[in-house]
Amino acid sequence: MNRTLLQVKVLYDKMGRAEKKIADWILSHPGDLIPLSICELAEECNCSEATIVRFARRLGCSGYQELKISIARDEGKKNVDDTVKKGDSCFEIFEKVSNDIYCSLEKTKGALKKEEIEKAANAIANAEIVSIYGLGNSAAVAIDAQHKFLRAGCNAFAYSDNHMQAINASHLKKGDVAIGVSHSGSSKDVVEALKIARDNGAATICLTNEGKSPILKQSDIVLFTASNETRHSILGLNSRIAQLAIIDALYLYLVCQKDDLALKAIEDTERALLSKKY
Repeated sequence: MNRTLLQVKVLYDKMGRAEKKIADWILSHPGDLIPLSICELAEECNCSEATIVRFARRLGCSGYQELKISIARDEGKKNVDDTVKKGDSCFEIFEKVSNDIYCSLEKTKGALKKEEIEKAANAIANAEIVSIYGLGNSAAVAIDAQHKFLRAGCNAFAYSDNHMQAINASHLKKGDVAIGVSHSGSSKDVVEALKIARDNGAATICLTNEGKSPILKQSDIVLFTASNETRHSILGLNSRIAQLAIIDALYLYLVCQKDDLALKAIEDTERALLSKKY
């Protein structure tokens, strides 16, 4: 049996009533836990988010995210996910991963609200400064956004250090934009950076998976992706591809809107990078 689930059973009698509700749900639905945010699990179990954190710590985890990773890792030893199996060739796995990505992009088209991405695009186009916050796997998306927005002539900066995120957010003001990237929507440092930026007058945008999560409370504009992360994609491949697709759409919008200014910025960038190529 999954070691983490076994530990839940061992400690069950020592848990309070609310924690037992969480234990019962996880023991009955271990494979369904991965896509859920902490808010959604709290709703499923009719308990508070703080109770879920206490439950995770009782099991030796630092928090909810580590609990999910622990369960996913142990489950993955039996079978990587519902489609990828031991014995599959590398090319067969590639085909299955490609299909997962395609499904995520199609689902994201349904989850992403047209009015929200239009508001995000216009806010970025008119911003004096665009700050993008991402931690862990989301840092790669934040950096990609910085590179693209800079090429389009925007003053864009990505921050993947939690202290730098807070420092930067404290200096933003009205007319600036702060973007928080978090698949789970529960990255505490990213959520707190958005709150600081918002309190200082900056417009806030989040790029996150659909569903209830803490980041929504600090976001003026919400850009939803829709990806079902399976056990093999705990590092968020599907969500990352969907997020990058949205970043690409925003970048191309900026290029079209800024027209000659954007084209000049792109040409200046390419000229500056010529010496970096053979």
